[in-house]
Amino acid sequence: MSVADLAVAVVNAAVILVMIVVAEEQDAIRQDAFAYVLGVLMAAPLVVRRRWPLTVLLVVAGFLFWYFAAGYPAITPAGPLAVPLYSAVLARRTAWAIGVPALFFGIGFVMVAVIERFPALEAFAEFLPQVALLAVVILLGEVVVSRRELAAETRERLRHAEQEREREAARRVAEERVRIARELHDTVAHSMATITVQAGSALHLLKGPRAAEGGDQVLASLTAIRGAGKQALRDMRATLGILRADEREGPPEPPGLERLPALIDAVRAAGLTVTLDVAGTARPVAERVDHAAYRIVQESLTNVLRHAGPGVRAEVRVAYRPDGVELRIADDGPGPTSPNGGTDGGGHGLSGMRERAEAVGGAFSAEPGAGGGFVVDARLPDPV
Repeated sequence: MSVADLAVAVVNAAVILVMIVVAEEQDAIRQDAFAYVLGVLMAAPLVVRRRWPLTVLLVVAGFLFWYFAAGYPAITPAGPLAVPLYSAVLARRTAWAIGVPALFFGIGFVMVAVIERFPALEAFAEFLPQVALLAVVILLGEVVVSRRELAAETRERLRHAEQEREREAARRVAEERVRIARELHDTVAHSMATITVQAGSALHLLKGPRAAEGGDQVLASLTAIRGAGKQALRDMRATLGILRADEREGPPEPPGLERLPALIDAVRAAGLTVTLDVAGTARPVAERVDHAAYRIVQESLTNVLRHAGPGVRAEVRVAYRPDGVELRIADDGPGPTSPNGGTDGGGHGLSGMRERAEAVGGAFSAEPGAGGGFVVDARLPDPV
């Protein structure tokens, strides 16, 4: 029970008592104290109308019926019933809210028009204002219920929209993590493969019988290691810089096919014989396609270094077509010993290249060559 409910009950009791007094004066009938007791009892249940709205409506209707059955001067049912009817409608008890006053007005109309032989039209006109008042109360309750339901539905939609935004943000974060992980894998794997091969060559020269004569080759290997390490650091900084890049600056430009000659030179420095064949007229392609093509070539040559080693010949062919770019990387080495491009079965080279090709709507294949070695083919459509 709240202070507001208590105030409503007190005000309603005062209104009912005034109605009883007015009815007594109009009918010139002296009423006993029990009529006023019933008037108070009609208003008392309103203090708990929020908790038990239907029960309160029926209790108030019961006391009102008792009042009429006792023969006290008639008062309008709209006074005692307005507030409990409104509460019942708010509780979605609209059928009861319509049926209770309809019962009272139906009985009243029959008594006035049939028993007391009052003209039907005049009796209807007498009841019409009271019926209209309670109809307005019921409609007001329905409007409030509709607005509350609309507000609840709006809140629910906003909650679902917020959850959807959070899920979309989480999905984008996950995709970005996968992309960055793939970039780091390609950068580090290529550089580490180059460094490993060069370091192996340097150690071989230093431990060999002609170690004193291999100074120039050792120096070249160490220079290549230094260059590969510096390039790997630059690529890693560029990739990780996306995480903290200023939005006004935008993310760094990813490497594309324009860096292919530098990549070929780095691989050659590691001891791999590589030829580059460009078919068609080189032209700018979409950034995503350009970057995917570069990474596929880079990862393919990295696999050759890792699994074939120096002394193997590799051929890189880039064909510019009107509808995209075709890549073919072939070597005469033994090829990878696992389906993912790793010697221990734990690598992600081939699967990563396939994901890159499919991400731009292209096709990818990797299989042993007909005359030995290994062949990687990729077809990347260019929407430009």
